[in-house]
Amino acid sequence: MNHRLLSFIFALLAACQVHAAQVIETPETFVASAFTGTTPSQAVLWLTPDIQSGISRIVGQRLPNLRQRYWRSGQRSAWILEKVGKEEPITAGFVIEDGRIVSAHVLIYRETRGWEIRYPNFRDQFIGLSLDQDLALNGRFDGIAGATLSVNAMGQMARLALYLHSAAMSNKP
Repeated sequence: MNHRLLSFIFALLAACQVHAAQVIETPETFVASAFTGTTPSQAVLWLTPDIQSGISRIVGQRLPNLRQRYWRSGQRSAWILEKVGKEEPITAGFVIEDGRIVSAHVLIYRETRGWEIRYPNFRDQFIGLSLDQDLALNGRFDGIAGATLSVNAMGQMARLALYLHSAAMSNKP
């Protein structure tokens, strides 16, 4: 191979940023930490047309699945959700109790930018938030420069977790 072709290939490879998924916390670890004592069995919330309507108001579209899995013990539930940030899905976990966020976790981050959302100083802003009548969060959280789409994805997933929690709590356990 000539030098020009080799140089071109190396420049092309350097320009292509290959980014592997970063597992920050496994889903199993998240669920185990969400409940004191014994981890409850996985439950299922059927996404009825009424529930899908609320989901569409939050994320702009219906979820493709017919049901959403979650964990519940009393008034506490844990949800693992995914939302695309800029180009890749972000997997997050939310613990909800009595209609308020108890904790927010970034479980798997796949984007090349915006990874700062995984830090507690960002995630802790969600603690205590709930939904208002318009399915909006009842408080604000600060964004991160250069991570707008990841921040927005976390905000939508927080709203969705609160909404799904409310729907699940209206169902019998």
